[in-house]
Amino acid sequence: MKVLGVDPGLTRCGIGIVEGKAGSQLSLVGVGVIQTDSTMALEQRLLDLDRQLNEWINLYSPDVIAVERVFSQHNLRTVMGTGQAAGVALLLAAKAGIPVVMHTPSEVKAAVTGSGRANKKQVADMVVHILKLESAPKPVDSTDALALAICNIWRGSASSKIANAVAAEKTRLRKLRTL
Repeated sequence: MKVLGVDPGLTRCGIGIVEGKAGSQLSLVGVGVIQTDSTMALEQRLLDLDRQLNEWINLYSPDVIAVERVFSQHNLRTVMGTGQAAGVALLLAAKAGIPVVMHTPSEVKAAVTGSGRANKKQVADMVVHILKLESAPKPVDSTDALALAICNIWRGSASSKIANAVAAEKTRLRKLRTL
């Protein structure tokens, strides 16, 4: 499975591609940050983000796109930019027919470090360890995107197993009702 992690932001949008499956060694495929010029009009910044994210999607053909769920922050302007950047990623995924999974920051931290309250350095250290990197990618947005992808591979496997079990149970119950 190849997962594109997106740490949305309007000025800096972290992106990272991780490949592998739960229970086996994961590998880094690509990592970076998409930056938009803060002096440009909002619609032009969103268009630039759209173009660059689309290039990553076309280049790497991810199986899933994992996006950080926007949460309430103190700065409304930051929340708006984060939400707008997340919206671009969601729209591109829908257009490409790629499933999207959203994870909260605490879910990502818990999956990668074992604690939903881990700090940025702890997350970065674990990303380096998990992917066997020499150092954490910079800036931190790119490391966060890799953590999102790792989280999705590890949690996505469990979530799909649960969903399959629930679907099988529903089918079994429907068959029992028809007898």
